[in-house]
Amino acid sequence: DPFVVSYEDKALTQVWQSFVKAPKEAKDYPSIELKDGILQRDGKILTGGRRQCTWWRGNPRMSAQSDPHLVRYALGPEGYGMVDDLNDVTDFMKEKNILVTDFHYALWLDRRRDDHQRTARIDGEQRAPFYELPFARSGQGRAWDGLSLYDLTKWNNWYWNRLATYADLADEKGLMLFYQHYFQHNILEAGGHWADFPWRSANNVNETGFPEPTPYAGNKRVFMAEHFYDVDHPQRRELHRNYIRKCLDNFADKGSVMHFISEEFTGPYHFVAFWLDEIIAWEKENNKQVLVALSCTKDVQDSILDNPRYAEVIDAIDIKYWYMDGNGRSFAPDGGLNLSPRQFERIMKPAPASWESVYDMVSEYRSAYPDKAVVYSASRYPELAWGAFMAGASICNLPAGLPEKLLQDATKMSPIGQNGIYMMSNPDLGYILYPSEKAEIDLRSLKSGEYKAQYLDVKTGEPVGKVFRIKAGEVFRHTKEYVLWLYR
Repeated sequence: DPFVVSYEDKALTQVWQSFVKAPKEAKDYPSIELKDGILQRDGKILTGGRRQCTWWRGNPRMSAQSDPHLVRYALGPEGYGMVDDLNDVTDFMKEKNILVTDFHYALWLDRRRDDHQRTARIDGEQRAPFYELPFARSGQGRAWDGLSLYDLTKWNNWYWNRLATYADLADEKGLMLFYQHYFQHNILEAGGHWADFPWRSANNVNETGFPEPTPYAGNKRVFMAEHFYDVDHPQRRELHRNYIRKCLDNFADKGSVMHFISEEFTGPYHFVAFWLDEIIAWEKENNKQVLVALSCTKDVQDSILDNPRYAEVIDAIDIKYWYMDGNGRSFAPDGGLNLSPRQFERIMKPAPASWESVYDMVSEYRSAYPDKAVVYSASRYPELAWGAFMAGASICNLPAGLPEKLLQDATKMSPIGQNGIYMMSNPDLGYILYPSEKAEIDLRSLKSGEYKAQYLDVKTGEPVGKVFRIKAGEVFRHTKEYVLWLYR
């Protein structure tokens, strides 16, 4: 008989609840806002690093070496590698200048499937640590992993409560959650990705309609994306709809969450449209607005943005699954071709992006959609963060030492990139000039006044040297290797 987890089990509930912090008294923390195409909080542009959570490997013997996680679970002492104290996790992020946890559910629950085999487990003797998944077990039948079947209409409350707790702490501490509704990795590439997936027909009570036995290509590969993204299938359509709304409900009152369709998403236009339709309907029914990022292949991205109904709900354009490489060649696979991002990369073999190509990509979309933020996440992220920032991108991994006033002024500056000069400008406030061979600031159009000037280290953001002054009417040529900041 399968090992059955009962969600009515009071003893188990007590154990799980010991890792769920009691809700704090609600406070009015500053929310993330989109103003003039810039994502900001409390009057400052959002900057900092991003981190992901482990999604398929783990070993309790190496817990001291593990990265912090949001929904990793194992009986035992609390601490990294087991069940992380989310207050400690968010403190760690603040200390390391990490702004964002980019989160999606894991490939599978327990560590036995780390072998990537496709075989059904002979029992439910699972191996910790567990990466908890969104759905609850039904207490009926036997799934491929030896436990009872999932019910895709019931929720793993511990998973959702942990994410909500992190979001509360992100509100409090000025952090952020990228919540990826789906994880495409389960439905493509190695067959083991699909074996324990809750949506697989063999693993749930919901009659999802996926073919069984699974038609593994070459007896090892899985290509289920076309089926998974088929929202004409009535049962799957309703399950998708219900799940998307749960994602929105869980973070309805959180001011630090941005919703993404899926990690590794190379799916078709119609599924993105379906996802956005549900968000639009949910916002109308609940009289609430959520932050939505459009992260997909370029053809799908452009088509969505060309549709006024969908463009209106998009807050941020994430350049992640396409880019211009340093040779001027476009890496832009089409969506809906049943291949993953890395499979496309193996076929197309793009060169890495360059500083200039990142600047040009961000600049193009900021100019075309000035009311939307642009986020850069593709080739050579975060290495080329300054290139994205100077073109007007948000959520760039800039150094922690930058002055607070610079981050405030940057929300009201416009990028200027021409003739090899890369500058952020607002004559009433000042300028940010990135070092280049032709870098200069022409102040001859200003009749009077002066700016304070400070060199800043590109890597640390810390001031270099003393503050000096530059007067109106001058052309100041910037020949040093530092960022030059002019302010009033």
